[in-house]
Formats: sequence, structure tokens, C-alpha cells
Amino acid sequence: MFSFLSTFFSKKQIDCFAAIPLEDCRIVRPYLLDKHGIQRSGTVIVMAVPYYTRSCDDPRRNLSAYATSRDYHTFYKMLFEELIPCLQDRFPQFRFAGFADHSPIDELDAAVRAGLGVYGKNHLVITPKYSSYVFLGELITDAIIPCVSHPVRTCEDCGACMRICPSKECGGCLSALTQKKGILNDEEKRTILKYESVWGCDICQETCPHTIAAKRNGTVYSPIPFFQEASIPELTLSIFDEMSDTEFAGRAYAWRGRDTIRRNLLLFEEEKGEHKC
Repeated sequence: MFSFLSTFFSKKQIDCFAAIPLEDCRIVRPYLLDKHGIQRSGTVIVMAVPYYTRSCDDPRRNLSAYATSRDYHTFYKMLFEELIPCLQDRFPQFRFAGFADHSPIDELDAAVRAGLGVYGKNHLVITPKYSSYVFLGELITDAIIPCVSHPVRTCEDCGACMRICPSKECGGCLSALTQKKGILNDEEKRTILKYESVWGCDICQETCPHTIAAKRNGTVYSPIPFFQEASIPELTLSIFDEMSDTEFAGRAYAWRGRDTIRRNLLLFEEEKGEHKC
């Protein structure tokens, strides 16, 4: 089965994946396993799918890199819709279920225990090839695939990400601030304008030595077409307002609704107007 999966992933240009016993994973939503009739003695195939593209290098980018492409949940949905029927047809005696984000297991812990990378001080999995610019997902089955789990390893604790993080300055996570609903106070507005982000924050990732090395070596870039297509590195008010509901729904920032990100875009439009005066 693992050989079949390896071939399938290779065709999808996914090269960062590994198996881990389900019993070695930290189960956080057991009802999702029960829903699919999967016992606790199966196997998890953890995937770290790279999403950083050349488009993310655009100096005008005002979105977190993960939000420049279409929503990664769509990628995994399409992947599992193709993969799982193939597995069910080939291995009808077993059950299979795919997850991304809303998972029965702790994805970060599983990825590290599967040997895909180390746990970073920025609370992200740092892979050797793509640094932390990966989306985690997992295929869970009640089939027993020979594999072992690894000790949890952490990064070198160089402190680079913690030193540059603007959380102390803005009283919390900058990414969370850009996603805050409702009215922003003057200080919150100034912070968003200062860091020039209408959605998200990549500061801790950008300063990480692993990211710097991956960019220098050219390995950070995703070869997967899904993340290269329909990329919007610089979101403007005009582009945003012209988005159809369907297109907007396919973006990472859609879950907060139109009002939140439109409010942020208006901040920058207003600032441009003031500078013209």
C-alpha cells in the first residue's frame, strides 16, 4: 500500500510524506475517527505540502504567503476525492479518510513524530527542504503499514523568530490582528499600516535560518500547479471588489467574511489619499 501511495504522491509532486502508527499520534477529535469507523490501531500518512511560489517573492506582496494562492483546503479536498476511491477500489478490506486542518489528530505533533521536520519556536513544523512553508494533511487508515514514530525534535532555538516577532509591540499576534472583526482602534490601525499587511504575518518565517537557507538553495518553491495558479500576491481594493462570491470563497481569507479584509484594504487606500494631499 505504501508503494502505491508513494507513486500517487510522486505524480502529484508531493515528496514530503511519511507514515506513523495511529496509536502514537495525539488524538484530539476522536469522534472524527469514529465517524469513519477507524480504530486506534491503524496508520497515518502525514503530508507536508509546499505552497511557497515565485509569486510570493513579489516585493509588493501584502498578504501572508499562504493566502496568495487559492485556499489549501480545496487542494486537499481534490486530492482526497481522487486518492480515496482508488484506495477503496484497490484495498476494499480497509477504511480510509483524509483530513487537513480539522483533523482527529494533532497535526504538528504527528508531522514531527513522522520525521518530516522539527517543531519550531514559531509553533510551525520546519522541514529541511521547504522550511515552514508547508500545509499539513493526513490520510488515516485502519490498515497496518509497517512504520515507526520518532522522538519529537525541536529547532536550534536560535531565537531569531522570537526577537523579530511584533507581538510585544501590538499586544498580541499581528496575524490575529489583521483577522480581527469589527472596528479597530487607532493603535491597531497604525500597526497594520506599519507592517503593510492586509492579511496575516510571515515575519517569523521569513527570518528563520531554515527559510533563508531554503530560499538561497531554491528548494523552498512549490512545484505544485495548484499553488502557482490564480496567485494574487498584492490584493488591492479594486481586485477585491471585483471578486465574485465564488472566487472569494476559494481564498484563505474568506472564512472571516468580506468586511474584515475590506476594512484593512480601506486603511491603505485612505493612507494613499492622505499622502496625495
